[in-house]
Amino acid sequence: MAVVKRSLITGITGQTGSYLAELLLAKGYEVFGLVRRGSTPTTSRIAHLLDNPRLTLIDGDLQDQSSLIRAVEQSEPDECYNLAAQSFVGSSWTQPLQAGEITGLGAARVLEALRIVKPDTRFMQASTSELFGKNPNPPNTENTPFYPRSPYGIAKLYAHWMTVNYRESHGMHASCAITHNHESPRRGMEFVTRKVTDGAARIKAGLAESISLGNLDAKRDWGFAGDYVKAMWLMLQQDKPGDYVIATGEAHSIRELCGVAFGRVGLHWEEHVKTDPAFVRPAEVDLLLGDPSLAREKLGWEPRVVFKELVEMMVDADLARHSRPNSGR
Repeated sequence: MAVVKRSLITGITGQTGSYLAELLLAKGYEVFGLVRRGSTPTTSRIAHLLDNPRLTLIDGDLQDQSSLIRAVEQSEPDECYNLAAQSFVGSSWTQPLQAGEITGLGAARVLEALRIVKPDTRFMQASTSELFGKNPNPPNTENTPFYPRSPYGIAKLYAHWMTVNYRESHGMHASCAITHNHESPRRGMEFVTRKVTDGAARIKAGLAESISLGNLDAKRDWGFAGDYVKAMWLMLQQDKPGDYVIATGEAHSIRELCGVAFGRVGLHWEEHVKTDPAFVRPAEVDLLLGDPSLAREKLGWEPRVVFKELVEMMVDADLARHSRPNSGR
């Protein structure tokens, strides 16, 4: 009889967590998801999975060490994926201490819970391309020096190095996925990609006339979240832990993003997009571009969804949502 693997996902209700849960359930895993209890439900992204008998949600919080220890005791995971974070870069300037507490120290608390209860668990930390920040020599590789330019990036850097430290100090199978921007129709509205695709759909539907953005010349390496979770899973199937840049190897500007999104609905983006200095970051990162060569070589991973397909997928989903009666977020 085959042994069923058990996984614990923090941040399961987020965009990436929902795709990872889908992947693991499809592979026959028993999936446990850490959920921070709030006054309003936060499970909309995984609503289609809630009836699966192999999915169990556990109350917990990255700021509460005891709840993390209990979560590990209950789930007894073979694999743990730490996706939970205060994930919006813009908010980290107005709430820098929260970014450090949740995104940075929260990862350390998960690692410590695993060390105490089940140190043979294979662990994956969701690092970020924001670690590289002001890199003068793109593309980013696993050997590129870090230069984060936001409280979010700095908090993620702490979490990244703590993962490396637990790997080297305690012999844990702990790895970091240095993911570049990954998007989908499940992306939060506060992120620029979704702001653009939803804005184009709303304008096409007659619900708005314009959207306001910041630096239109900023370039990002945008991939599909559903592709990136496959890389995360592959990392924990390796005999040895390691850190991998997960990216497409292509960068596109926000102008290009607007062009594809508005073109999908037959509109000229220049007629509907305004710039507003309020959306410019205090310390801008002009370009984030990754080199996924190591992931391609060691993991056999390739991104499948290209930039234009990704943006059009998101626009189509937003158009469909706004065409429904009483459509909401």
